[in-house]
Amino acid sequence: MISIVLEAAARSVQARQRIRSHIYETPLLPSRQIGRDVGSSVFFKAENFQLTGSFKIRGAASKMTSLGIDCEVITASSGNHGIASAQAAASVGQALTVVLPETVAQAKLDRIRSFNVNVVLHGAESGLAELYAQEQAAARGLVYVSPYNDPEIVAGQGTIGLELLEQSEGIDNVFVAMGGGGLIGGIGSVLKSFSPGTRIYGVAAQNSAALAVSMIAGRVVETEHHDTLADGVAGGMDEDSMTLPLAVAVVDEVVTCTEAEIAGALRDLAFKENQVVEGAAALALAGFLKVADRCRGQRNVVVLCGANFDRDKIFSVLNGQE
Repeated sequence: MISIVLEAAARSVQARQRIRSHIYETPLLPSRQIGRDVGSSVFFKAENFQLTGSFKIRGAASKMTSLGIDCEVITASSGNHGIASAQAAASVGQALTVVLPETVAQAKLDRIRSFNVNVVLHGAESGLAELYAQEQAAARGLVYVSPYNDPEIVAGQGTIGLELLEQSEGIDNVFVAMGGGGLIGGIGSVLKSFSPGTRIYGVAAQNSAALAVSMIAGRVVETEHHDTLADGVAGGMDEDSMTLPLAVAVVDEVVTCTEAEIAGALRDLAFKENQVVEGAAALALAGFLKVADRCRGQRNVVVLCGANFDRDKIFSVLNGQE
C-alpha cells in the first residue's frame, strides 16, 4: 500500500510542473465565523474559485498534458469533468470528443460546446453516455479519459495537496468529499507522503456512498443511489478502479452525512462565510461539523471542491425549502 501512495504523490509533483499555466493556484482562506463557533482553526481550500469552477481542471490538464497532441481523446460527462476536459483540451490544443446524455441541460451543453470540442449526444442518462464513449474508444483507437480512474487524473487532483503544504504551516486534519475517489486519493497521497501526521477524513453522502461502502467491503460493490444535494459525488465506480486501494491506504476515517446536514453546511457557507458553493463542497464542511468537537483546538482544512450548482436548487436550500 505504501508504494502506491508514494507513486501517486510523485506523479503529482511531476503533474504540477506541467499544469501550472493551465490552472489557477487557489487560495487557502481562513474561516470568518465557523472556526470561532467550533473553537478551532478552520481554513477553506477554495477550489470553487478554480478556472472552471471546480477542481476537475487539475486532473483534466494533467491528463491532456501527458499525451501527445496527435492523440484523439474521448470522455463522457455533462458536469464538472466534461467542462474541465473541454477547457484543458482547448488550452493544450488536444482533439477531444465529449459524449453527453441526450437529456443534458442546455446551459451545460452550450458551455462545453463553447470550447470548440466535438460533442456527441447519446443515451438517456450519463451511464449510457459513458459506456458509449468507452465503446468508441475501443473501436476507434481513441484515448478514453475517466473522471477519476486514471493515474494522471489522480495526479492532477493531488496538486491541491502540494499547494496546501506550501500555504499552511502544519495541518492536523483535512476534510474531502468522496465521489469516485480521484480527489481524496490524490490529496491524501501527497499529504501522507509529505505530512504523515495529517489526518485524512473522507466525507460521504448517505444517499450515494459507493466509495465508502466499497472501502468497507474491500472491493467495488453495487450500491443503491438516491438524489443528493452533493450530486457531484453521486454514482457508482468502475470495477477495476485504482482509487479504491488508494483511498483505503490514505483515508483515516469516513464520515457519512445526511441531506439535512449537507443543506445546513450549504447555508453556513453562504451566511457565515459569504461563499455559495455546490453541494459536494458543502458535504466536506458537513463532515467536519459532524466531528468538530474532536478537532477542537486543531488546524483543519475543508476542501471546497467546486461551485457549479443548479441555481434553483441551491437557492431553494438557502431559503430553507429543501
